[in-house]
Amino acid sequence: MNRNTQPHIPLTTWGNIFLAPMAGVTDLPFRVLCKEKGASLVYTEMVSAKAMHYKDKKTFEIARTHPDEMPIGVQIFGHEPDIMAEAAAWLSKQPNIALIDINMGCPAPKIVKNGEGAALMRKPDLVRQIVRETVRASQKPVTVKIRKGWDESSANAAQIASICEEEGAALVTVHGRTRDQQYSGTVDLDCIRKVKQALTIPVTGNGDIRSPEDALRMFEETGCDAVMVGRGAQGNPWIFENIVSYIYNHTYNRNVSNQERLKTILKHYELMEKYKGERAAMLEMRKHVAWYLQGLPGSARVKTEIFKTCDINHAKRIIREYLVSI
Repeated sequence: MNRNTQPHIPLTTWGNIFLAPMAGVTDLPFRVLCKEKGASLVYTEMVSAKAMHYKDKKTFEIARTHPDEMPIGVQIFGHEPDIMAEAAAWLSKQPNIALIDINMGCPAPKIVKNGEGAALMRKPDLVRQIVRETVRASQKPVTVKIRKGWDESSANAAQIASICEEEGAALVTVHGRTRDQQYSGTVDLDCIRKVKQALTIPVTGNGDIRSPEDALRMFEETGCDAVMVGRGAQGNPWIFENIVSYIYNHTYNRNVSNQERLKTILKHYELMEKYKGERAAMLEMRKHVAWYLQGLPGSARVKTEIFKTCDINHAKRIIREYLVSI
């Protein structure tokens, strides 16, 4: 499949407010919840193409999707073009999956030491091979997520993005930080703007979107076609509907009521139990509860109690009693 026949991304149909892929966060329950709260497109946690090649069961579980979250993109990572292509070929045949995303932005040491994630931005020729082979193998659109560059001295986002477009990528997402920055400092909107100016395919802006105002600023200052929300959605799935409301109506609900917060937390528990089982729900919801309650009066004590209990019903009761009392 070449560039001319590569399927495109129907942003006019889907919308353009995306949930970013986040390891340990964007599992199926969280994605379903964000979809219900207005996310246009959601992404899985990153999936190892090499692990798929070796038929690792846990990896296929990460890639599991559900019709309720459509459209959904599956993000794969790796550094071997043939292995990446193999993963894309299999995933693109799955009915719920709308697109395959290639990770070229993860800054985690355990990823980059293998020449994967953001390390790929140091090898433009390899980027070209990976995108070319993945596009050829996939029956669905292929997108790529990159960073500003490896470091300030080698900020090459526009070059890498152009290679991706030349080889048939349907969309490029740019996180406006270098790998050296990890998640520190502030996002470079000018970098995203330059990528947008260099490409004809859609560009998604990513980084520091923690409010509807941040999203609007990203659109206005970069000219990007879509925005992608990452850490700003942790404990705040309402951010998606609020961004949409702010952009189209110039207003949004700035204060989530305790009743709505409780309802959402309990729904999150329900989804976790349904898809992952009670024990996994109890353990994995701890971090989510901490995010949901962040900034509320007396929440530190409640978080401590949640982390101590091994009874999921007790945990729910603690949250219910707390939110009713404040």
